[in-house]
Amino acid sequence: MKKVFLIFAVLTIGLLAACGGNEGNNEAGGTDAEKKEDNKLVVGASNVPHAEILEEAKPMLEEKGIELEIKTFQDYVLPNKTLASGELDANYFQHIPYMKSQMEENEDYDFANAGGIHIEPIGVYSQDYKSLDELPEGALIIMSNSVADHGRMLSLLEEEGLITLKEGVEKTEATVDDIAENPKNLEFKTDVEASLLPQVYKQGEGDAVLINTNYAIDAGLNPQEDAIALEGANSPYVNIIAVNKGDEDKESIKTLVEVLRSKEIQDFILEKYKGAVVPVSE
Repeated sequence: MKKVFLIFAVLTIGLLAACGGNEGNNEAGGTDAEKKEDNKLVVGASNVPHAEILEEAKPMLEEKGIELEIKTFQDYVLPNKTLASGELDANYFQHIPYMKSQMEENEDYDFANAGGIHIEPIGVYSQDYKSLDELPEGALIIMSNSVADHGRMLSLLEEEGLITLKEGVEKTEATVDDIAENPKNLEFKTDVEASLLPQVYKQGEGDAVLINTNYAIDAGLNPQEDAIALEGANSPYVNIIAVNKGDEDKESIKTLVEVLRSKEIQDFILEKYKGAVVPVSE
């Protein structure tokens, strides 16, 4: 009798263990917790235009079963720190050269590009001059302290004929030390936080200020009307959805990129920002 009872007990425990092992599994083989986790995305973004674009995409993502939570940031440092810590599933504020430079500077950053969404042309703004040709000898040009953007800004000035960069210098990596010709003997100030550039411009500091479009729009500037020079739409500095490496293959991330590249969102970007933000399709 004891033997029969022992066999029955072993079979019962095995059955319960099997049931417990399947508890919460969905038909695709993942747990309910995993499925729920994959159906919610926490994305960090700059206020303008990134967070606004995400807000527009929110209902479309909801229709696809994905809940989107948007966390806004005022600088270019915290979004990547928060992504690396796992508090975000993705961030949407940076271009590829900046992401690469940040990974070189921070050993714990291991990010991947999940997809490009739009381009924000950098503009040159001036309180005193209506064109770059009017800039005087020794004019002070103010740029951000984001070294990853220096090559981009200098390339714009080179295209406008103000400077010439050294031959063989990678445009995306150029610094003021790589200027070969500077006919007007322009001076450069490169220690200003990017988010403060609109304030610097409005206070009349410098002869010209180069401002990232997201900060310009956030400060009430219209790049198409207020900038005296604007980067072309063929810029390689595409703003991307950045994720921790490996997460770019998650279905929820793929869906996010798909929605942000949809015609509905592209039309929204074109209508709202009037060319100051240019959508990309791949």
